[in-house]
Amino acid sequence: MQHPRHSSLTLKPIPAAAASMAAALTLGISSVWAQSTTEPDSAQTLPTVVVEGSHSNTDFKPDVSTVGGKTPTALRDIPQSVTVINRTILDSQGATSLADALRNVPGITIGGAEGGQIGNNINLRGFTARTDIYLDGFRDRGQYYRDIFDMDQIEVLQGPSSMLFGRGSTGGVINQVTKQASLINFTQLSGTLGTDGRARATFDTNSKLSDTSAVRVNAFAQDLKTTRDVMANKDFGIAPTLRFGIDQQTEIAVSALLQHNNDMPDYGVQSLNGRPITQSRDTDYGLASDATVQDVAMLNGVIKHRFNDHFELHNQTQLNRYTVNARETAPQSLGTLLNPGDTVPTPISASPPAFGNYTPDQLYVRMQSHDRNIVDSSMDNQTDLISRFKTGFISHEVITGLEIGRDQYSNQSLSRTGANMTTTGYVEWVPLLNPSHADPATFTSTVGNLATSTANSLGIYANDTMSLGEQWKVLTGARWDRYSAQINNTVSAPSKADAYSNFTSVRAGLLYQPTSEQSYYVSYGTSFDPLLEALTFTSGQQGLPPTNTQSYEVGGKWDLLNDRIYLAAAAFREQQNNVYSQVSVGVYEPAGSWLIKGYTLSATGRITNRWQVISGYMHLDPKVVSALDGTQGSTPANTPKDTVTLWTTYDLTHAWEVGGGGNFVSQRFVADTGTNRDQVSVPSYLRWDATAAYHLHQYEVRVNVLNLTNKYYYDGLIQSDGGRSVPGIGRTGLLTFSYKFDSKG
Repeated sequence: MQHPRHSSLTLKPIPAAAASMAAALTLGISSVWAQSTTEPDSAQTLPTVVVEGSHSNTDFKPDVSTVGGKTPTALRDIPQSVTVINRTILDSQGATSLADALRNVPGITIGGAEGGQIGNNINLRGFTARTDIYLDGFRDRGQYYRDIFDMDQIEVLQGPSSMLFGRGSTGGVINQVTKQASLINFTQLSGTLGTDGRARATFDTNSKLSDTSAVRVNAFAQDLKTTRDVMANKDFGIAPTLRFGIDQQTEIAVSALLQHNNDMPDYGVQSLNGRPITQSRDTDYGLASDATVQDVAMLNGVIKHRFNDHFELHNQTQLNRYTVNARETAPQSLGTLLNPGDTVPTPISASPPAFGNYTPDQLYVRMQSHDRNIVDSSMDNQTDLISRFKTGFISHEVITGLEIGRDQYSNQSLSRTGANMTTTGYVEWVPLLNPSHADPATFTSTVGNLATSTANSLGIYANDTMSLGEQWKVLTGARWDRYSAQINNTVSAPSKADAYSNFTSVRAGLLYQPTSEQSYYVSYGTSFDPLLEALTFTSGQQGLPPTNTQSYEVGGKWDLLNDRIYLAAAAFREQQNNVYSQVSVGVYEPAGSWLIKGYTLSATGRITNRWQVISGYMHLDPKVVSALDGTQGSTPANTPKDTVTLWTTYDLTHAWEVGGGGNFVSQRFVADTGTNRDQVSVPSYLRWDATAAYHLHQYEVRVNVLNLTNKYYYDGLIQSDGGRSVPGIGRTGLLTFSYKFDSKG
């Protein structure tokens, strides 16, 4: 099978572990292609049989996505790479968090696992996506640990997409699609027990109120411990949704999310001689009193009115409020006792990162407080008019819209200083090999800078999907955004700063669909990232223009085996300009440029009636093309050249299921600064997971084993302080029991 590739790309050898997984992926794709183009398989000709013992809606293969066009759109009609992880995949993997779900997407890496930088910090195609996470199409900007108890599916659109979503979306967009109320009565209870003291329970109930209205409530509570010392997450939440006018001309839906997290942060470990220094996966360098306490409150209202077959009007409003009380202690640097009789270590020169001939039992880790109280709120309103009409032989679907938003943010920093520390904000020194998790005997607490910021945004956009006969489609779109923000600081510089940006984003795509099973496309898109996008600021960047990104992509998508498996291949080129470079202390210039080229392959669906798979491979060629801060020619941090994802299940009988898969990530550099250019890295890893389940119509018993081979690897990477690495979890077993009550009504 030939896969489309960008003409300017050079294919390079990949590591052996990635090659073996990629070969398995290619073999599966080739097998599917052969079956679809040669003799008919019995799996193709026999109709799908629904057995009493089977569970419904068990397909991995997605049908549509809302992330590529603001309305439910077939994946073949989206001229960009899209990955959809539905509820069936999530349940079979024992996934509980957004980070778990995103392991199914090649090209995604984690920045700071388990709340290391407060909440989910994602890199997508080498670019940060911290502010590019959405909930039902609205920006979910808050810094919190995202659970998936109320998620129906996760959608990932790759490539710049500011025309659809406004500011940001440089590497793409992650959209969380919540469960909606329906006209079916059911209640499902689920409980999980695991090794290391894990416990979790979920509740999902739906009630039909009338022939056109329903209510649904999802809830969860958990106490998750890991193979890391003293680490634990204690969270709970509830998500109700109410719908009126289901399948009627006018529909109204109201939903909410209330979630409380009490998680221990994990800032990982420092490095020595270019590698993380952890002696054991269990070893953690935080304090037992550390906690990141988060409260999330969201309210979402949607009104949809269908005038006729040609016009629809959608209006959606979302109110969000996030509060964070963080008491976090992180390893900042390494030190050693220089002279006999010394009781306080001396920091190693140029640490972090540290280089030199040192023995572990003579090293100490200096702990720094990262305490803060954050209040973050937002209001967004979006109105879309969807028009369907013809001009001659051309059919149009035009979406015109207006989006307005207001964000408010405050961050009160606090510092703890130990009695034997000479610098404010450092708590204590702990031995590298046997760190203490107890608070120091005495310390002082100091109130630091209070940063308050506000932002107003306005976006006006139009997108036209034109069908030129049966085989050709043309997509064109443009969006104008105005983003204005300001920040005030009580201690830090500057005392006040403003940011104003006007930017026009464009999108264009051409699709050729010779048959209903094939779709080939080329596309172009842009994005922009203004100052104060995350409502935080670095002194010296005042007045700088937004960074901007252009992307070119060419690809193909195929629906094979009677529309049961979905294959996709694409090559892309993304260049980000106006990247800020520090030229001296407190002085920045927009003189940098990043270039990331790559290609991706994926396969999702049923190879046979009993065998399902979701798999993907992405190769990236990332490079800092130009910079004034010493990073020119380096590789951007936390950007692996090769990632492979694979998950498959097989139904032994109508009740018994087995499955498993692997996740390969090649070598990554931890930080990218002028003094730490391609110096500190973590090795590649291949992690295997497995599952077995027994399910009938009303109940399911499932066993999941995470990190089956107990692989020692590094998961999240944190770029600050020279770069820190967070060890991944060790072998973890989960036993889940689910029971579903169905009733008529």
